[in-house]
Amino acid sequence: MQFTRQIPVLGTWDVVVAGGGPSGVCAAVASARRGAKTLLVERYGVLGGNLTVGVVAPLLGHTAPGTMADEVRELLGGARYFDHETAKGKLAAWVSEAGAEIMLQAPVVDAVREEARLTGVVIGGKKGLACLRSKVFIDATADADLAAFAGVPFVQGRSCDGEVQPASLMFVVSGVKEDAITCESEEHHVPTPRGDYLDVCQKASEEGELPVNVTIVRLYHGPNPDERVVNATQLCGVDGTDPLAVGRAEVDLRRQIDKVVAFLHKYAPGCENCRLKITPGTLGVRESRRPQTKVILQRDDLLTGRRFPDAVVEEAEFCIDIHNPAGGGQAEGVAARVKPYSIPYGALLPQGATNLLLTGRAIGGTHDAHASFRVMNIAMALGQAAGIAGSLAVEKRIQPPDLDPQAIRAVLRAQGVKLTAAE
Repeated sequence: MQFTRQIPVLGTWDVVVAGGGPSGVCAAVASARRGAKTLLVERYGVLGGNLTVGVVAPLLGHTAPGTMADEVRELLGGARYFDHETAKGKLAAWVSEAGAEIMLQAPVVDAVREEARLTGVVIGGKKGLACLRSKVFIDATADADLAAFAGVPFVQGRSCDGEVQPASLMFVVSGVKEDAITCESEEHHVPTPRGDYLDVCQKASEEGELPVNVTIVRLYHGPNPDERVVNATQLCGVDGTDPLAVGRAEVDLRRQIDKVVAFLHKYAPGCENCRLKITPGTLGVRESRRPQTKVILQRDDLLTGRRFPDAVVEEAEFCIDIHNPAGGGQAEGVAARVKPYSIPYGALLPQGATNLLLTGRAIGGTHDAHASFRVMNIAMALGQAAGIAGSLAVEKRIQPPDLDPQAIRAVLRAQGVKLTAAE
């Protein structure tokens, strides 16, 4: 097979970040602020990923104080709840003001490598395919697209059957009363005239008033008093790296939205007159490829609060939130609680690609561990660490695996991150 034209090289950078979601924007800002010539490449027409296009809220998870997660939260208004539309402009300006270049509507479609080193990333666009050269690449695509194209080995799903967490479409409704119901998890019991809200949801699913796998309709506060962000739709067995599967899921889940809104009208106090306001422009994929890395975070590392001496993120904390790959609710009944844990630099280093770093939900971890670190606050702290690592590697003229993690930690401390793990 031959291409109809040669693939042009559009330019050369110190650091190219693939993926402009929460982790990618932080990686680009962290790299650019340290003086590295940085390019952020994004497949959509706006930055933010699930934080904007995906309509995901609130910002979940915790890390040590002082990371870029705190900075982004302040940028968006200082609360867990933020306006998805205004976030688009704020994030674009933030990245640009840091000195990073931005390339939009440019999905990563392939990688160019010489032995274990990447020499370029191939993007698609209105002018066809093009190659971007860089000294260091950071994969912030969430699905580990760049790592996969570069030949990094990966796994998908849980070890028993390969099934991944279900896909969803979160959405926003307006027209709710200021004292309308909220319900943030399977453990959030709220009384209603028809009984405990969780029981009402379960019964509605059993009786067909909700989709079969929608056994809870989570309701979060929105940026305005008359809004709720809804996390309910669920479709199992979706491979988020398969475009046909994504298309089928889009059709199914948008039908589910209509059914969930009808449920809110009938059963959710204060939502009787709510109306659909915002739906996402992309499928919500919780889990796909998990690259093989120097260090793979394990479930026990989280449950015991393990501290790694080469930690680049500390005090990470979010429950092991495994949405059931084969039904509704939680896979384990109740989300397992973790102790604040650290994430080692080795989890950002993929096997077989010497100048590639990973960030966001596609770092090294098991199915269970991934279910905790995949949330946005932790992803943003990982992005900051990856951006610093990339810029340091360029500055020192070495490859990321040869970089002393203590150098990353020193920069994080200088930027105000409160690191506590043993050196």
